[in-house]
Amino acid sequence: MQSVCAFVGLDVHKETISVAVAGVGRAGEVRHVGTIKNDPTAIGKLARSLARRHGVVEFVYEAGSCGYNVQRQLSTMGMICRVCAPSLTPRKPGERIKNDRRDAIILARLHRAGELTYVWVPDALHEALRDLVRARHAAGQDVRRDRIRIQAFMLRCDLRFEGKAWSRRHRIWLCNRTFAHPAQQIAFQTYLNALEHDEARKAGVEEQIRELLASSRGPNRCRLCKH
Repeated sequence: MQSVCAFVGLDVHKETISVAVAGVGRAGEVRHVGTIKNDPTAIGKLARSLARRHGVVEFVYEAGSCGYNVQRQLSTMGMICRVCAPSLTPRKPGERIKNDRRDAIILARLHRAGELTYVWVPDALHEALRDLVRARHAAGQDVRRDRIRIQAFMLRCDLRFEGKAWSRRHRIWLCNRTFAHPAQQIAFQTYLNALEHDEARKAGVEEQIRELLASSRGPNRCRLCKH
């Protein structure tokens, strides 16, 4: 295996990528080489240029909302690209304010020193399933908020259920409540309809997850439970 000749830090954003290169060795130069567009053509051109100039290069960037497309493209080109955990990246107190140039230089330097914590990069299937798991989490949060609204509304109306909340008996009790003012009845029904909709959405996503997990194979399937 060839030795790495340069370490490249990428500060990746939606539209741009700030690029810094650190030479090998503690005394190696660390410099910002510029900013490119975040698109496959520009990334490919950058990678080929750096490879011609330095030989074997190793890239790194922080995991974020832009996903793993940059890592996948560089890996397809035969390049080494790692993704690190931003929450575990060492930072000085004065470096908390965002600065693309500085952040790229820091990544390159820390990557060279081996002080970054790298994350597992999912394949396309696992990433798609993660998105579905996130959708299930969002639906679950909506259900919890709907229930809190209903419980707060009932408390304001001084209506209390003696028993387990959200059991079958509780739901029947809720459906049988009536209110003196039409405005309250409309508000209450709106809350119930929202809860019914979000519970159905959550159940539908959970069913999709079960079906996809049953059809997928591989030793890394359990990683989905962590995201």
